[in-house]
Amino acid sequence: MILSILKSVGLENYSAHGQDIDHLITVVHYFMFILFIGWTFFFGYCLWRFWHKRNPKASYRGMQSHFSKHIEIGVVIVELALLLGFAFPMWNERVDTFDRVMKQNPIRVRVIGWQFAWMYHYPGEDGIFGHIDFRKVSNSNPLGLDLNDPNGKDDFTSSILKLPVGRPAILQITSKDVIHNFSIVPMRIQQDAIPGKEVPMWFTPIQKMETSVICGQLCGQGHANMVGAMEVISEKSYENWFSQQSQKMAKK
Repeated sequence: MILSILKSVGLENYSAHGQDIDHLITVVHYFMFILFIGWTFFFGYCLWRFWHKRNPKASYRGMQSHFSKHIEIGVVIVELALLLGFAFPMWNERVDTFDRVMKQNPIRVRVIGWQFAWMYHYPGEDGIFGHIDFRKVSNSNPLGLDLNDPNGKDDFTSSILKLPVGRPAILQITSKDVIHNFSIVPMRIQQDAIPGKEVPMWFTPIQKMETSVICGQLCGQGHANMVGAMEVISEKSYENWFSQQSQKMAKK
């Protein structure tokens, strides 16, 4: 039911790991629904059982049964099962996959956020990022690229995040000013963009698509307008685009 709702509002999963995230969300929502029904019945029972006309005289002994404690212990056990049985293993699996992804020739992109936009830095055909220094940021050099670094001669930037379908991608997330959050809802993934740090996040797109990326962290008055674009295209189309952009920069 939860998955059907997500699909109906355009939130279908487009990443290899997304089904695990959706499964956890589904389990949590069913648990929340059971709790809602249970507490609603309990609230209604209390209204009926302790109505002032049924109990004109206050009882100073209180509840003598341990039923409520048993319910609380049951809730704790279920929550521990969700945490230890679903959340921790999923987190462990995601962390452990980084080494495997590194061996699969992933796409590497540096993602830079600032108030209130996103920019994508590709390493060029040599596969090596050129050095960046935010002290060199200017109107003509918004990312602070070191123009004297030979590794950066074929680097290029894009206002649209383009990735090939079926190939792992590692995005190195950072920020030039305040903390942002790079969030791709259809890929079921997000990561804080922290000034002075590059934090990797990785996923594998499984379908071609066009979508928006948003900032998931309140970052100022223009936060709601901090929306970027992302395209997942075929491997061939991506290679052609990547090669053209890299060669164009190398000839400058």
